[in-house]
Amino acid sequence: MSVFALVDTNIILDLLTKNPVWCEVSKALLDENSNYVLSINPIIFGELSAGFDRIESLQASTKLFHRLPLPYEAAFLAEKVFLLYKSQGGAKSRPLPDFLIGAHASILGIPLLTRDTHRYAYYFPKLRLIVP
Repeated sequence: MSVFALVDTNIILDLLTKNPVWCEVSKALLDENSNYVLSINPIIFGELSAGFDRIESLQASTKLFHRLPLPYEAAFLAEKVFLLYKSQGGAKSRPLPDFLIGAHASILGIPLLTRDTHRYAYYFPKLRLIVP
């Protein structure tokens, strides 16, 4: 049985941009978790697209990651979390990508590899975060 893990945009960006502070740390995190089927979803793919002119280049850069579809249940949970965020004074007018990513991992019951722990830990307290 394959065990999946979702890889947050920031971890992949560290590698693609060769971030001088985080690149090696994020690479090590992926290496340490290679027992998982390291995966992305359409939201992560979309966030990564900002740095690419052509979809083919983005596809080539993310070919090592399994692609998971975003379930409808994750969209539902993301909106509920967004409503909580708004009720607590959140300023954004639309759900944040992190809400969709966190909801996706939560609904599937899989871990999320990320450097951005605060929002995920707060809004998805049962989500297993794997951090550097």
